[in-house]
Amino acid sequence: MAISIPNRVVVFDYGEVISRSQSEEDKLALVATAGVSSAEFWPVYWRHRDLLDHGRLSIIEYWRQVAADLGVSWDLATIQQLWVIDFRGWISAEPATVRILEELHDGGTRMALLSNAGFDFGDPFRYAPFATLFERVFVSAELGLLKPDAEIYRYIARELSIELASMVFIDNKAVNVDGATALGVTGHVFTDAPQLREFLVSLGQES
Repeated sequence: MAISIPNRVVVFDYGEVISRSQSEEDKLALVATAGVSSAEFWPVYWRHRDLLDHGRLSIIEYWRQVAADLGVSWDLATIQQLWVIDFRGWISAEPATVRILEELHDGGTRMALLSNAGFDFGDPFRYAPFATLFERVFVSAELGLLKPDAEIYRYIARELSIELASMVFIDNKAVNVDGATALGVTGHVFTDAPQLREFLVSLGQES
């Protein structure tokens, strides 16, 4: 079934909206490869993630900073392995969400992707099969801007040649949606595909 939302552009987050969450297997593999406990690893993993996604740390700088904070030393082979496991953990897409993207595309609804992500996700996003459904793909590290900074939403609107009031923003983090709606964007906090589809269909019926 096609979902048509005229005169709007639906902008999607990637992580845990289009992508699946990291699997337990990948989480365990990261911790095992890091050689520390789970309790030690995860706070440090997330501590520097915003700097990575903001483009202020390269991939290798990020992992070296994680290692330094953990008080360990990883050679390049170990960093490569950690990066592969981490990348694999985030690249798996949720079929139910991709089907909604197809329905929107079939309905002629304009769409774009906006993800807080490091430089390494730029080309994979753009060359992924789902990318054929998007007008543009925006990656925070490449922009030097990070959600929920107001300027990132303004930038996206300018690039898409729309007013902020014509944007619909989907993200799994309420703080990112709140940052957009404060500017007049229509927002939806993603919880699952059925609720997302219901929200989008209702928008189409209002148009």
